[in-house]
Amino acid sequence: MNGKILIADDEPNIVVALEYLLQRSGYEVHVARDGDEALSQVNALLPDLVLLDVMMPRRNGYEVCKAIKARAELQRTKVVMLSAKGRDAEVNLGMAAGADLYITKPFSTRELLAKIKTLLPS
Repeated sequence: MNGKILIADDEPNIVVALEYLLQRSGYEVHVARDGDEALSQVNALLPDLVLLDVMMPRRNGYEVCKAIKARAELQRTKVVMLSAKGRDAEVNLGMAAGADLYITKPFSTRELLAKIKTLLPS
């Protein structure tokens, strides 16, 4: 097992594709479909990495990222923000919230997997 990853995204097509790719690559994968569920699962699972959509119901990705990075026991958890919003202002907000990486949708799943592997070395 390469690590525990939480996919927090409300777009079913993205979740299905990422879940399949990551499981096939040997990761333990969990899914949350809104910001509140994402925080609940992060607290329960203590994942190694969170793929975090910016625009989600109940709580946005920026808020979730800040909450993750504020907890001492989650300091080692990597956060990769995924967003259709790619302007500098949004990217800066994500990085200021504590994201380790900000990727704009649409993205190459192959490139995303390569970046995950650099964040979570075996």
